[in-house]
Amino acid sequence: MHEKIKEALHEVYTGEAKAALRLKVFAKKAEEEGYPQMAKLFRVIAFSEEIHGALALRVLREIGTTEENLRESFESETGVAHAAYDAFLKLAYELGEKGAAWLFTQNRDVEEVHASLYKKALSDILSDRVTTYYVCTMCGYVSDGVLPEECPVCGAAKDKFVHFD
Repeated sequence: MHEKIKEALHEVYTGEAKAALRLKVFAKKAEEEGYPQMAKLFRVIAFSEEIHGALALRVLREIGTTEENLRESFESETGVAHAAYDAFLKLAYELGEKGAAWLFTQNRDVEEVHASLYKKALSDILSDRVTTYYVCTMCGYVSDGVLPEECPVCGAAKDKFVHFD
């Protein structure tokens, strides 16, 4: 595949992923403000944007086997946690941006948890281990199999966790 087409497809994937997330956040806000129809519209278009991004990944042939995807996800999470967020933290402290530093610290810590979950899943791939996950809606921390009394990253109460069975 020509390098310029590859770059364009990566831009499509990145743009569509960002749009989908932004629209999901907009949908939540519309729900909170009492606009269920607008929330639905945002969710529908977010879903459409996800399809566009997935199609770009398929054309790029960046979807491998489950084992390959786990390995790539582990490497990505490890890189983000140790390289990107550390640099972001340094910048935030240098500029005195305490709120950003707090966000970057929590995100880095959660990314490290994600990496450990991928690593664990790689070792479990042959055993077909089934687990329940709990995700903190305040910071994104993921607990494997146990609903914590409070989030170990941000301190949120257990009622702030979403259950994934």
